[in-house]
This record gives sequence, C-alpha cells and structure tokens, in this order.
Amino acid sequence: MAYSVQSKKTGETYYLHSKDVTLRGGRLQTIYFFARQEKEGAMDDLPAGYEVMENSRTGLPMLRKAK
Repeated sequence: MAYSVQSKKTGETYYLHSKDVTLRGGRLQTIYFFARQEKEGAMDDLPAGYEVMENSRTGLPMLRKAK
C-alpha cells in the first residue's frame, strides 16, 4: 500500500511517488512527488529525513527536509 496523505483544505487523497531522473550534466537524482492516483513508482513510506507539509494556498502536499 502506497504512502498517502489527505489534504486538510480539499479532502483529496494524494499518494507519494519517486522517480530517478537524469539532469543535464548527466547526474542521476531522485525526485519525490504526490499524485491523486497510485501509479508506477509509488512509495510505501516517507524517505528518511523528510516530512510532509501542506501548501496553505493550494492545499497540495509537499515534502521537505525534517527540521
């Protein structure tokens, strides 16, 4: 089961995903994003050292490094 968060503003459920992308310089980097549907790349848990926050204007969840 993928890690999910429910928006406090809209009530929508979002699922955490990760994807490895290649940057212009050739460096490989992992990106994290939330989607409304479970797709390929869905994660079961939060990555270490990150926490979920919600954008107060749009209600969309985002990851940030834990303080």
